[in-house]
Formats: sequence, structure tokens, C-alpha cells
Amino acid sequence: MSENREIYDITIIGGGPVGLFAAFYAGLRGVSVKIIESLSELGGQPAVLYPEKMIYDVAGFPGITAADLTENLIKQLDRFKDTTSICLKEEVKTFEKDGDIFTIETTKGQHFSRAIVIACGNGAFAPRTLGLEGEEAYADNNLFYNVHKLDQFAGKDVVICGGGDSAVDWANHLDGLAKSVTIVHRRDTFRAHEHSVEVLKESNVNILTPYVPLELSGDGQFVKSLTVQKVKSDETIELPLDALIVSFGFSTSNKNLKNWNVDYKRSSIAVSPLFETSQAGVYAIGDAADYEGKVDLIATGFGEAPTAINQAINYIFPDRDNRVVHSTSLINE
Repeated sequence: MSENREIYDITIIGGGPVGLFAAFYAGLRGVSVKIIESLSELGGQPAVLYPEKMIYDVAGFPGITAADLTENLIKQLDRFKDTTSICLKEEVKTFEKDGDIFTIETTKGQHFSRAIVIACGNGAFAPRTLGLEGEEAYADNNLFYNVHKLDQFAGKDVVICGGGDSAVDWANHLDGLAKSVTIVHRRDTFRAHEHSVEVLKESNVNILTPYVPLELSGDGQFVKSLTVQKVKSDETIELPLDALIVSFGFSTSNKNLKNWNVDYKRSSIAVSPLFETSQAGVYAIGDAADYEGKVDLIATGFGEAPTAINQAINYIFPDRDNRVVHSTSLINE
């Protein structure tokens, strides 16, 4: 287990859009920030589930894709890269306060913070995996659970596992761009939109149904082939590949919420009008927060972030002059 004893002013649990903006605003207010995110990348569900989908309810943007919104938020946060730490692929298990400092236990080790802002949506967000031996070692090398840029697969032999809209859409988009595309699905019929399935069947994509993944082969870093087995049969096929896309969807889990010592109901945390939880020094915003009249929008979470961050700063530094000033007075280009 790793352990970094550096104490941050505010630790934000969740690196989605709301968590990213909260981190930026905290940097704007001159405090140090750590983001702990369960995924292998920032951006949360919008960046992973619908990167190309247009979002129309963010102020100042007539329309913006989730991928572009995430990119802008990361670029915005980069202004404070010297006082911001980002920890990916870590899930917060519990946290406890000793004196003025929280000790945060994650799946990778311990972190230390003076205040906590929970912005994890409906829980830790993780891809559904193949469940095969060695899979974790290949993840983020040439085994992918979501696709951001199709160009990275140009001229490659690509295998896609899955039968939903994302899997079929990626197969259709990669047809003609990749050297070859094979889609593997455990059922005879796909769950994707009918028109997309028609396009798939008329394409050059190699369709293997009903087959299930059986074994990964590689060098411990990169997958070289996937062996699949026909359902209710001993027949197997080894598929050489340059890239493997696993499109089984994603799941959210709030199993650790019960260990966080805050009042909650289902996957949402009860907060005051100042986004305080039932534990002093811990705040919740975005989809993680629940209060009367709550509207679950990214734009709402953006508005909640400054209030929670300012309250956290007041909590950490009660004797300091914490008057809020406009960003135009804080940043001189």
C-alpha cells in the first residue's frame, strides 16, 4: 500500500465535471487540492459513456460535447497544477478524522486532508470487465473499455466484445478505418438500435455470435490475441489483435458510502443549504448531494461547487479573512 503523508487542504472524491470545477475553484481560492477518482481517467460518466453526445444546458455553451467539456475543465484546472494532485483508479473505502485531519483510506493507500468534498455522483463508477486472467495488466495499454478517439485504431486489427449500442456503433465507425474489425457477442441477436445492426450486417465487420471470451494471451503488457468459445459448444477461435475493446457497460457502486459516517439515503447524501453533510468538514455536491428541490444537472453541480468550497475554506481557516472576491480580481493574465 502506498502512503503519501502530505496534507492537502481539500480532497475531492470524484473527478467528473462537478469535481473538476470544484477543484478549479478551490485553486482559485488559493488552497491545495487532491482529486481521487475511481476511473483511469478524468471526466466521469459524461466523458466515458457519451463523449460525443451534445450537452445544451451548460451556461455559455450553445452546445458542447461531453468530451470537449471535459477537455475544457481539465485545461481550466491546469492553471493550478502546482497545487493540485490527481489520483486515478482509486476507490475511497472510508475516512476518519483525528484532530483536524482526515485520514482517507482507498484501494491503494492513505491520503490526508483538512476537509473533504464528495462529488462522486451516484457512487464509484467502473467498467464491467471480461473477468479473465491478466486483464488488469492490459487495461489502458491496448485493452479499452471506452473509445474517445477512433483514429488511434487506424490500420489495426480490432476485436470488440459486446452487443449493445456502443459496441455496434464502434464497430460501424471503425469499419474501413481499422485494418479489420471483429465483434464478439454472447447472444445471436444484438441489443443495439435496429438500424445500427442492419448497417453492421452489411459492413465488412466479422460478426461472431454466440461466442464468449475465454482467454487472453499477451506479453503481460499488451494483449496479442483473444480466444473465444462458442456458447454451448467446445468450439474455440483464437483472434489475433492489435487492440481489444470491451463494451459491457459500466456500473456504479455506493457500497462504501455506509463507511463514510454521513447521513445518506440510497446513493445520495443529505446536505444542508451550505452543502454540509452530517459530519463536520465533509461536504457533498452534484448528484451525490440530496436536498429538497434538487435538480440533477451538471449545471446545478457547477453552481453548488463554489458554495461547498467556500464553506470548506471557512471550516479549515475560521480565523482568516475568507471574503470571496471575483475571479477578475484574482487572476491577472
